[in-house]
Amino acid sequence: MIEYRSTVEGITPEQLAGFFEGWPMPPTPETHRRILAASDRVELAVDAASGVVVGFVTAISDGILSAYIPLLEVRRDYRRRGIGRELMRRILARLGDLYMVDLICDAERRPFYRALGMRDAAGMMIRNWDRQSGT
Repeated sequence: MIEYRSTVEGITPEQLAGFFEGWPMPPTPETHRRILAASDRVELAVDAASGVVVGFVTAISDGILSAYIPLLEVRRDYRRRGIGRELMRRILARLGDLYMVDLICDAERRPFYRALGMRDAAGMMIRNWDRQSGT
């Protein structure tokens, strides 16, 4: 059974192993814990039997007008169970009183976000790849 939480209280770095798949320089579980704690809003999916975090989404917001969703990930062995959709449903509900909620995603991910009511938009970005690990 999957439990959903809106806090990182009680979550340890050990519960966060297995994320950032395919990243050349991923954040460590300790840095991941710091990212979650520093986010304005967070939603976690936790396997109730093992206590392992199997999915997460974060949001950064001014709390007045806008928010940005930088990260959504579900561990490979838990995908295709609706966990990512439920995490997004929960975070979007918490951000529903804001004027704008933005995110950037790869083209192949757009249908997933469209199904949640999001619209396509153009964007710009800077990536400092040497800082990808967050250290």
